[in-house]
Amino acid sequence: MWRVYLEPAALRMLVLGFGAGMPFILIYGTLPFRLREAGVGLAAIGFISWVVLLYPFKWVWAPLVDRIALPLLTRRFGHRLAWLLLAQCGIAAGLLLMALVDPRQQLTLMIACALLTAFAGATQDVALDAYRIEVARTEQQAALAAMYHSGYRLGMIWGGAGALWLAARAAQGAVDYHPQAWTTAYAVMAASMIASVLVAAWAPEGRAAELPPSAPARELTLAQRVAALLAPFQDLLHRWGWYALLVFGLISSYRLANLLMGVMANPFYHDIGFTKDQVAAVSKIYGVVLSLVGGFVGGVLTLRVGIRPVMWGAALVSSASILLYALLATRGPDITLLIVAVSTDNFAEGIAGTVFIAYLSGLTNRNYSATQYAFLSSSALLLPKIVAGFSGVAVESFGYAAFFCGCALTGILPLTLMWAVGRFVPDQRFSKR
Repeated sequence: MWRVYLEPAALRMLVLGFGAGMPFILIYGTLPFRLREAGVGLAAIGFISWVVLLYPFKWVWAPLVDRIALPLLTRRFGHRLAWLLLAQCGIAAGLLLMALVDPRQQLTLMIACALLTAFAGATQDVALDAYRIEVARTEQQAALAAMYHSGYRLGMIWGGAGALWLAARAAQGAVDYHPQAWTTAYAVMAASMIASVLVAAWAPEGRAAELPPSAPARELTLAQRVAALLAPFQDLLHRWGWYALLVFGLISSYRLANLLMGVMANPFYHDIGFTKDQVAAVSKIYGVVLSLVGGFVGGVLTLRVGIRPVMWGAALVSSASILLYALLATRGPDITLLIVAVSTDNFAEGIAGTVFIAYLSGLTNRNYSATQYAFLSSSALLLPKIVAGFSGVAVESFGYAAFFCGCALTGILPLTLMWAVGRFVPDQRFSKR
């Protein structure tokens, strides 16, 4: 079982996952820390986090990624990899622009650059998820999901701890906001996309279905074009029927607790008194390493005992671990308690991330893999990201301890929906591989 992680497809997914995780954390985690250090208020940081709503809405343009061939690139690299390379270049450009902008004088421009990076990152996710689904059989999806998730977490280490470490070194001991230090950090992050670009350029194309329709676009009627765009969603509704309400409820709430608290995590570390080096070492390196371990364990557990039992256990432990952050809020900068909280949270999140990717992959139809997976994974992010936008207001109103307790309580919802899906939804409704 463990040897599957050494196969070429799995190793490629590790590097490509790295290129997906790094830009996301630079927007979702590192940017709030940078903005807080620059003097931006918590409420504003919470609302700025809505930039990542482009990820939940990636299904809107996913049909274009499914259907449209890119001039020159598609002929040279294949359909999925052409889109993947284009998106990777967009990410590098967006991060480089973020490196050059000072949010103290140009906050609006910084938000615009973050939007560009998020749009390119979301497009990369669409192409990469489709490629991952098409490059392997159903029984291999858990292993590829584990490697993708591990690469994603490695990218988060580099985009989180790496960026903080680089900024701290470039600041040369300065305590206040140092714009040149952040310029250096984000420029290095932009250059770090080269590894994923090289892997995508040399990777083999997946076993995708023939792109319909075969007729040139100019010969299609408007009704035919609309039907082609709607076909992936019609397929889901035809297979699922009214059961879609329960499944979408589960998908949209499964990661609610941790994504809700994630926006305020870095401002919390700053406000409670931890230094950048402490946050980088514990939260961004040690914690993410525990997440990597959890990801591999999740892949093996999924192969051995199945998806649903693993989803249950991971969701329960992941939500309960947030209470440790509430305790930390009452204790001050206790490094030992921070290590315990981060370890428990990240290990459970690693397992949950792997099994959830495998679960969503099994729901898709290979003929519409890009659009359907983008839609399903977007549903997992939409509700948490919308609610997370108000997290800064919640912290300012109730304090960090109460906020983290509230986040933990939201974990009851996915546990309830998992029971309902297991009790009422027949499995044969969802298999279309």
